[in-house]
Amino acid sequence: MLTLCMIVKNEKFTLEKCLKKASKFVDEIIIVDTGSSDNTKEIALRYTDKVYDFKWCDDFSKARNFSIEKASNDWILVLDADEIIESFNIEEIKEFCINSYNKVGRIKCINEYEDIYGTKKYIERVNRLFNKCYFEYEGIIHEQIVMKNKSTYKTNEIDVCVKHIGYSKEVVERTNKIQRNIELLQKSIKVNNKDSYLYYQLGKSYFMKKEYKNAIIQFEKAIQFIDDFYYEYAEDLIESYGYSLINLNSFNKSLCLYDYEKYYSNSADFMFLLGIIEMNNGNFQKSAETFLKCTEFKEGKIEGVTTFLPLYNIGVIFECLGMVEQAIQYYSQCGDYSLAVNRINNINS
Repeated sequence: MLTLCMIVKNEKFTLEKCLKKASKFVDEIIIVDTGSSDNTKEIALRYTDKVYDFKWCDDFSKARNFSIEKASNDWILVLDADEIIESFNIEEIKEFCINSYNKVGRIKCINEYEDIYGTKKYIERVNRLFNKCYFEYEGIIHEQIVMKNKSTYKTNEIDVCVKHIGYSKEVVERTNKIQRNIELLQKSIKVNNKDSYLYYQLGKSYFMKKEYKNAIIQFEKAIQFIDDFYYEYAEDLIESYGYSLINLNSFNKSLCLYDYEKYYSNSADFMFLLGIIEMNNGNFQKSAETFLKCTEFKEGKIEGVTTFLPLYNIGVIFECLGMVEQAIQYYSQCGDYSLAVNRINNINS
């Protein structure tokens, strides 16, 4: 009933973990190798005899569609080799496949990344489950699922969760995937120089490299060409733009993010960013009020954005104002968040 389709290249460090989990939930596995020089194919063959070679042509959608063509089932699940299934509701997937042939299923993806404070988690929903009779891929990089008849389609969130480790410090350091993405995106932009999504992805690539000046240039181009701020990627575009400005200490300029509050006022992540912006501009009361609003949301994309992160920042504000008792009260509400614990210990030492 369900075929897992993957494209891989030099994935010996993660492929075994991915397939060991995924093989428990799917009926067929298709692996398309785009030119591995390690033992990726040998690992794949432990889990399936349907391993195919594909001559790389700088086009991810062509490789994806090639893998889909090899599937004997109509229903396709797409994973990358650095995505490990955490949970998989088989009964819900069966029901979705029976009743939603013209919809795309969105799985939960937990992205792990590292910054100066350690490992963080960013949670998002991504389109990954679909019927190949109606859908295919389009785009040479950061490829998107589209209907074959080019009409719009609806999506459903499904009870599948994967952990993505592709942008952890360890993985990035041993691969050249970010620079590869930059080169492919630059190539795509030469063909279509008014595509907001391409500029957004190019900006994200520079953002991952901490090249914030280059990221801002691309984000501003993406904003210039976007025609709908409710697109799936639009909120992340605006938030990434805001954090790039903050990382360059462009605090006054970052106040322009209020231009987009009308679109994302129902987002804990966006409101948290506004709190950071007000904090860096010295507007402490407004910052604290904004952080408190974040705690009223049920959930957000960044781990802790509705709980310990805003509470911690309110604590920092009180501590900076010399109101130590109030600061400790908020730090104490952060549970075992290490930065809050360290602040309390430093105050009490």
